[in-house]
Amino acid sequence: QLQLVESGGGLVQPGGSLILSCSATGFTLNEYNIGWFRQAPGKGREAVAYITHSQGGGVPFYRDSVKDRFSISRDSAQNTAFLQMSSLKPEDTGVYYCAPLVRGGSWIDQRAYDYWGQGTQVTVSS
Repeated sequence: QLQLVESGGGLVQPGGSLILSCSATGFTLNEYNIGWFRQAPGKGREAVAYITHSQGGGVPFYRDSVKDRFSISRDSAQNTAFLQMSSLKPEDTGVYYCAPLVRGGSWIDQRAYDYWGQGTQVTVSS
């Protein structure tokens, strides 16, 4: 049974850093393209970062607003994906989710993902 658990969120000041983890069970994470999404209060879920499966070269993609500050990666031994975030801004605040791409289509399309964890809260505030 496929399961994802996000962790690592918390309260940080602007300019701070966090590393989020996405622990996967029930499937081999490296065999899937993995997306990170976030949902700010009162907003829809938006794609943040993406990495292709190992056969696809593990190529990362980022939304423009985070591309110079965030880094997506995977550790096959841990079957875990990560999102390293630095120079955090208040607008980065939200609940962060990871998910495997299972339906094809654009990586920014939430409809391409069927499985989500509980999310982890990131709050950037002074």
